[in-house]
Amino acid sequence: MNIFDLYLVKIKDLLLKLNKENLIELPENLNGINVDIPPPNFDCDISTNAAMVLSKVNKKSPIKVAEQLIALIKKNDLNIDVVTVAKPGFINIKFKSIFWTNYTKEILINSKNFGINLNEKKKKYLIEFVSANPTGPLHVGHCRGAILGDVISNILTFNKHEVCKEYYVNDYGNQIISFSKSVYLRIREILFKEKFPLDNQDLYPGDYVIEIAKNIIAENKDLNFDDFNNISKDLTKISVDQSLKIIKNNLKNLGIVHDNFVRETKIVDNNEVQLVVDKLKKNKFVYQGKITAPKGEKAKDWIERNQLLFKSTDFGDDKDRPLQKSDKTWTYFASDAAYHNNKLNRKFDLLINILGADHAGYIKRITSVVEALSGKKDKLLCKVSQLVKLIKDGKPFKMSKRKGDYITVEDLIYEVGKDATRFIMLNRSSDVELDFDFTKVKEKSKENHLYYVQYCYARIASVYRHIGKDIKNDLKIDNYNFNYKKDEIKIIKKISEWPKCLETSCNKLEPHIIPVYLYELASEFHSYWNMGKDNKEKRFINEKNEVSDDKLVFLKIISNVIQSGMQIVGVDTPETM
Repeated sequence: MNIFDLYLVKIKDLLLKLNKENLIELPENLNGINVDIPPPNFDCDISTNAAMVLSKVNKKSPIKVAEQLIALIKKNDLNIDVVTVAKPGFINIKFKSIFWTNYTKEILINSKNFGINLNEKKKKYLIEFVSANPTGPLHVGHCRGAILGDVISNILTFNKHEVCKEYYVNDYGNQIISFSKSVYLRIREILFKEKFPLDNQDLYPGDYVIEIAKNIIAENKDLNFDDFNNISKDLTKISVDQSLKIIKNNLKNLGIVHDNFVRETKIVDNNEVQLVVDKLKKNKFVYQGKITAPKGEKAKDWIERNQLLFKSTDFGDDKDRPLQKSDKTWTYFASDAAYHNNKLNRKFDLLINILGADHAGYIKRITSVVEALSGKKDKLLCKVSQLVKLIKDGKPFKMSKRKGDYITVEDLIYEVGKDATRFIMLNRSSDVELDFDFTKVKEKSKENHLYYVQYCYARIASVYRHIGKDIKNDLKIDNYNFNYKKDEIKIIKKISEWPKCLETSCNKLEPHIIPVYLYELASEFHSYWNMGKDNKEKRFINEKNEVSDDKLVFLKIISNVIQSGMQIVGVDTPETM
């Protein structure tokens, strides 16, 4: 039950009725009207801006329109206690206590669907995320984007959308050749004691390459390692496969499993690049032309030459983009255009890309080509995952680098665990830099947001355990004749915000909203728990060593929301701590 949507419909229905009776004028549509969470200093439960939206068309001040509406909103609604007006024209509604009792009953009975928007049209989403080059383990820079993509997928899945999680394997091009050469030279080092050329900047020197080389030797007894050129194709595929094993294991340890892996080599081998270029040519989005020097490049050093260009500027980009290099091989952008055409051919309603901070400048060209190919402006949405700074004791933290010259996801999980990594990576919006504070992550206090939310669930589980009940089991209550007071209603009101939190998070693809909400809910619960030290009425276990039905329901609806939210975030809810 979403009380905000419920009362939005009620208010709109009332306005349409008043309009039919010629008592009020309406604008062309009522899309600007909303029912929202009021500021904490307002003594009300929900608030609407309806009067301010109607003010202009009715040629009255918002206050005057609000005063006309308040009695009509309350009329015939037995749940409403009082309706008031606040400047500049907000209409504030406060419910009776019985409303919140009935509300707890409804969300407990319908706990499996609480928070899900069952009214919206369900869609098919393809979310591409991580897609790191398959040249070694994932590093901390990949971690935030990986978790962002996974939790966005979880939110959409929770809301009953169909979601495919995809990883694009960039297994084609110069970097992959350098990687397979590095593996080959490590194999030669192991078999023939030839020293690996550490001074060669084009190679991958990390210790993980040695492990890959050992695995390839053990698993490929018939492969002859005398000449790289003779085995380059086979060795490249085997090396990439070994690297993907490491990456998949890194992701698994983060709690992430992709549904699909698409290889760039397959796109190229299937001639999909030429096919997409032909499609763009057919629609007159490609031409032979010259491009000016990129930003930062000196004009006198830049050689202008005829190239095959995509008309990216037709779609708002700052310049047209080359599809072929001077040697007539395809650019990375051409391969990417082919991959996105491949996505479009699979008939998803919406494509989502999670990109690292270093790819922010790439967004306009790839959304442009998707628009050209699909004919739809918002077919592809790109979310940027900004940088993460590791902090300890208020200073930048340099972790030990156990696998090479960078800090791996494995290093981070080893240091703080999967749950802390996921939860803290979602502490802020993905489009701003994040400080990952190791000191706070390990504290058992309010400053450690993960601990505080998990401790909330563990405390509730302990009350249930005290009376021989399992918090995971459904709760059946015969009589809901409760009378919740102000302190309980404050938390029930917070629970009522859960569907709105999910809706906002889903519509805006902003998963950080969920852990922020969970922390706020947990904070209110812990404050209530602490009231029991001085006030017997607030204690969950009474003097008879029992827990009343109203308290059981109260605890259960809190635990249900905490558990749902933590499942979406992908972290555990331990019953003891």
